[in-house]
Amino acid sequence: MDIFARLDRIEDLIVSSKHMPFSSSVMVNEAEVFELLDELRAALPDELKQARWLVKEKQDMLDEARQEAERIKEEARIERENLIAETEIMNAARTEAARIIEEANGSAREVRLEAEDYADERLANLEVTCYKLLEVIKRARERLQGGQPEEAQPDLEAM
Repeated sequence: MDIFARLDRIEDLIVSSKHMPFSSSVMVNEAEVFELLDELRAALPDELKQARWLVKEKQDMLDEARQEAERIKEEARIERENLIAETEIMNAARTEAARIIEEANGSAREVRLEAEDYADERLANLEVTCYKLLEVIKRARERLQGGQPEEAQPDLEAM
């Protein structure tokens, strides 16, 4: 059963539920609603699951980049301290340590930006897919509410 059929079942459950007196509220079977929602979740497009994965992957990449930057900074700090200890090359050590730290910051910044660009690209693709799915849902609801003729139905398989 596809997503729209599950949505129709949820809507039918609400419509057929007992109305509360003097209220627009209805009483629904909680177990049945939860079962329908579980079915709906299971039928969601893989793109939504991929989006969750992408966000996690982006965060993992950023964390890894931060750790690598910290490791490089620590290495640079240790190297700098060792070079400073040698009085005859003290000025050279300061210059080299600063260069290594700047390089580490630049590398970390580059990795972070690449990770953000990658995640943004994937999320943009997901956004387009979700927009198309939303339009299909909107047209289906309009068809249900307005009684649109069968020949004017959207082609769901074209998505």
